[in-house]
Amino acid sequence: QVQLVESGGDMVQPGGSLRLSCKVSGNHFAIFTMGWYRQAPGKEREMVARISRLFSTNYADSVKGRFTISRDNTKNTAYLQMNSLKPEDTAVYYCNAHLEGRDVWGQGTQVSVSS
Repeated sequence: QVQLVESGGDMVQPGGSLRLSCKVSGNHFAIFTMGWYRQAPGKEREMVARISRLFSTNYADSVKGRFTISRDNTKNTAYLQMNSLKPEDTAVYYCNAHLEGRDVWGQGTQVSVSS
């Protein structure tokens, strides 16, 4: 049973930075496509960034140039570096592991951006 545990959420001021981490249990991390999604109050969950097993990445237009997704296969961990944070980035951020049509989600971590 694959389990994902996110960490790193916090409250920061606009312009600040945070790094989210997603630790994945099991022995198959390297073949998952890893993704970060977010859900703000009253809104649908949206894709923020994804990284394939071959390290190709894609981002939502709203975060391009500010966020960077990465993975460390030796640590079974995916990261989301978030810079120049804006109030509209406030949301619960969820980690996702995807493989052959199957998805596993973490429990989410709260990111709040406010002055």
